[in-house]
Amino acid sequence: MLEIKNLHARIAEDGTEILRGIDLKVNAGEVHAVMGPNGSGKSTLSYILAGKEDYEVTEGEIIFHGENLLDMAPDERAAAGVFLAFQYPIEIPGVATMEFLKTAMNAQRKARGQAELTIPDFMKLVRAKAADLNVTMDMLKRPLNVGFSGGEKKRAEILQMSLLEPSLCVLDETDSGLDIDALRIVSEGVNKLRSPERAMIVITHYQRLLDHIVPDVVHVLSKGKIVKTGGKELALELEKNGYADYVGEAA
Repeated sequence: MLEIKNLHARIAEDGTEILRGIDLKVNAGEVHAVMGPNGSGKSTLSYILAGKEDYEVTEGEIIFHGENLLDMAPDERAAAGVFLAFQYPIEIPGVATMEFLKTAMNAQRKARGQAELTIPDFMKLVRAKAADLNVTMDMLKRPLNVGFSGGEKKRAEILQMSLLEPSLCVLDETDSGLDIDALRIVSEGVNKLRSPERAMIVITHYQRLLDHIVPDVVHVLSKGKIVKTGGKELALELEKNGYADYVGEAA
C-alpha cells in the first residue's frame, strides 16, 4: 500500500535537515509502530505523508496505492485515503463540530465519485460511531475541539477517522495527554478500524499504547533514519532499555 524510498526532508523555512534517508514498506492490513527519542523525525514523517507545506522533500519518493503521493495536494491525499490524527488537535472557534464532520465526509465522497450523505443518514451514522467512542452529542454541538479535554480531542479525532474510513491511518502520538481510561477508549476505537484493507502507522514514545494497539512491525527512528526494525517484542526492549543503544547507530 505504502512504500517510502530514500526519503530526505528538511524544514522549508531554515533548511534544517530532519529526515536522512527513510525506507519503509507498509502492506494493507498491517500496523506499523514508529518509535524513537524526541527530535528523531517521527512527527515530521507524519506531516510529510499528510502534505504539510512547512517541510520540503529534497530526495526520495513516496508511493501510495501505486501513485506518487508527493504529487498530490493535502486534500487529494485525504481523498485518496490518507488520514493524520494529530498529536495536538487544534481548537477552531466558530466551526461547529457536526458541520465540520459533514462537510469533510461529503467532500471526500464527492472526490471519490460517491453520492453525498443526506442529513438523516449522516446523523444516524455519527450517533452510532460517537457512542462507541464516548463522544457525547453535547461535544458534537460545540465548536471543533473548543473547550475539549485532551481525551475528548483525541476521541473526536478517532471519530473523524472512523467516519472518513481512510485506507492509511497515521496516528501521531495519539497517547499524548491521555489518562488510562481515555487511552483504552481511543485504542478500542482504533482497533475497530483494523481490517485487511487498511494499514496504520502508529507513532509513539511509549510501550503503553502498544499494549492496546498491538503492532505487526516496530521501527526505531533516530536522527532521521530507521535504525532498527523488528516485531512487537522490540517495543518491550525499548521500554526496558531505552533508545541509547540505537542513537549511536544513526550518527
